[in-house]
Amino acid sequence: MADAVRVNTEEMAQVAPTLRAGQRVLLSGVCYTSRDAAHKRMMELLDTGGSLPFPVEGSAVYYVGPTPERPGQVIGSAGPTTSGRMDAMSPRLLDLGNKIMIGKGKRDAAVKEAVVRNGAVYLAALGGAGALMAKSVETLEVIAWPDLGCEAVRRLTVKDMPLTVILDAHGGDLYQSGPAAYLEAK
Repeated sequence: MADAVRVNTEEMAQVAPTLRAGQRVLLSGVCYTSRDAAHKRMMELLDTGGSLPFPVEGSAVYYVGPTPERPGQVIGSAGPTTSGRMDAMSPRLLDLGNKIMIGKGKRDAAVKEAVVRNGAVYLAALGGAGALMAKSVETLEVIAWPDLGCEAVRRLTVKDMPLTVILDAHGGDLYQSGPAAYLEAK
């Protein structure tokens, strides 16, 4: 990915406004894993005045439920989960400071609006390439709800995770502009 932008998760608050839908990114830094069940628990915590299991301000959340690692591996297959299952909960996290969402698939209008409102981004990981995504993971630590198995919240340190900007802070949506550009090029 020679033309990809290298970004550290700690810099995303400053970098997000410069990214555009369709741009490729090599992401490094800390990501937290969370899927449906963990998102529901986080909403319950927020509803009762509790604290989330990770600092949401400036965070990167990867929608993934990795498979168990083999001996000598940090993580098993780590392909993205369909992001739409988190749509009802994502605007709340974005409003609390979440800057990066990583998954696959389209997002609803409320998520798109929250991305723009909060200067965030939604990045797509390559679906069906869980082994490739796993190669980017350098460390893994379960930090909340181990009873959820693969859906437990994990703290990952990643290096050069290959991603594509789908939703940008300016309202760009690759799922809309990409097909239009393809048809125009024909």
